[in-house]
Amino acid sequence: MSAYKPNAMEAAWIRELAAILDQTGLTEIEIEKPDFRVRVARSAAGPAIAYAAGPAPAAAPAAARPADAKAAAEPASAGAPPAGAINSPMVGTIYLSPSPGAEPFVKVGDKIAQGQTLMIVEAMKTMNPIAAPKAGVVKQILVRDAQPVEFGEPLIVVE
Repeated sequence: MSAYKPNAMEAAWIRELAAILDQTGLTEIEIEKPDFRVRVARSAAGPAIAYAAGPAPAAAPAAARPADAKAAAEPASAGAPPAGAINSPMVGTIYLSPSPGAEPFVKVGDKIAQGQTLMIVEAMKTMNPIAAPKAGVVKQILVRDAQPVEFGEPLIVVE
């Protein structure tokens, strides 16, 4: 029996659920619909994801985990994020301004204060401000407005 492979929308949904585990400290989330069931659980080794299509729920085979770990390691070896990069704390959509058409929170060259809002990540219909962890100067903005972002993706460089 071959393992079910989620489509892009389902994969993004699973990533968002895994991010919610990290944000909330929960150990497990399970959602079931008539034709789809997903369970995301955290173990000592990190989040584990089981999903099934159709009415017969089945866990993903354990053999799929090493392949997932290898795939996760490949982007890291593709290049380290720039020094001073601030990474996305969750999966979502990035917004550079407080509302459409408004001035962006920051621009390249701006001096910023610790705690200042740099951008917003929308995840699960919740707007999450990304605050500056330190004072500095914005050297680069690595994302576009309304762009989807992944957990840990570099967003902005502050020196």
